[in-house]
Amino acid sequence: MRPIIVILTLTFFIHTKSIAQGCVAIRSVGGMCTIDNLFGADSVQSKWSFNANTRYFNSFRHFVGTDEQKQRIANNTQVINHSVNIDLSLTRILSKRWSITFGIPIISNTRTSLYEHGGASRHLTSSFGLGDARITAYHWLTDPAKGGKFSLQAGLGIKLPTGDFRVQDHFHTSTGTKVLGPVDQSIQLGDGGTGFTLELNAHRTLSRTISLYGNFFYLLNPREHNGVSTARGGTPAATAILYGSDVMSVPDQYMIRFGANFTFNRLTFSAGYRNERVTSKDLIGGSYGFRRPGFVASVEPGVTYSLKKMNLYAYVPVAVLRSRTQSYADLERTRITGIRAQGDAAFADLAVNIGMSVRF
Repeated sequence: MRPIIVILTLTFFIHTKSIAQGCVAIRSVGGMCTIDNLFGADSVQSKWSFNANTRYFNSFRHFVGTDEQKQRIANNTQVINHSVNIDLSLTRILSKRWSITFGIPIISNTRTSLYEHGGASRHLTSSFGLGDARITAYHWLTDPAKGGKFSLQAGLGIKLPTGDFRVQDHFHTSTGTKVLGPVDQSIQLGDGGTGFTLELNAHRTLSRTISLYGNFFYLLNPREHNGVSTARGGTPAATAILYGSDVMSVPDQYMIRFGANFTFNRLTFSAGYRNERVTSKDLIGGSYGFRRPGFVASVEPGVTYSLKKMNLYAYVPVAVLRSRTQSYADLERTRITGIRAQGDAAFADLAVNIGMSVRF
């Protein structure tokens, strides 16, 4: 039987604070992002598969729409996020067509800024712990046993609110005192919502050494907001309540990937395109609350080294286009005042994903 693709977690990465990177809080939920690992003919005989992926990024470039706010770095007023996600997943292969995966991320975030701490000096807030878990059932829509050149897999899952979405830390004020309050949405460990996921994973063999891949992931979050204040321990401003940015929203998000694999013995080199997005409006439920919607479009080189029962891989999506789109609060402010409003967000230049998958 020809090699098949076993879709395992990266992050995340779909979450993936895919999982895009930075203030646009695409979350690392177990199994959110995908890595294509080409396993050999014994994939079905191996009943279990374990995947561990580490994702790191540093966001610091501010954008309004697609326009970079270069003055933020020049004036040292940029927000700097560092994020390390260790995404762990375990897959049980039930049959030649069915499998089920449980994934959960371990997340460590730090964030430094001036504006959250009175504006005079830079201070740090942080978060550490488990993120939102995901359980997903996968089904091959094409029959792997027939050995065709095209394979298509679908996945349906549930995202559980296992990550703490009320993480607090101390904020410095302009008077020199400290106030305990919820950290920024971008470094919260979870979003507080029970969500539902849809995945499509495709693979097309062109020759013994060249193949194509494609992945689609959508996280549907019906919950509108989680009730966590955005006032950093203070009282929400009247305008925040008026425009709907006084509490944290629970947004939808999605990811699209496609590209080509080039295999030479044990090494597989990949070159692809990746687009990750937090939506301004949700498909189901309201969109009230604070969110930083936007997207990151990246080129994504990668390499995988395959052993008999193990794959080692590294993928580095490099951003080529970043955009902070209008949020619900921006649209409400525009409607009420008649003046176009659009907030900013900080993005990373790239993300580093290093991981391994083992079959047993």
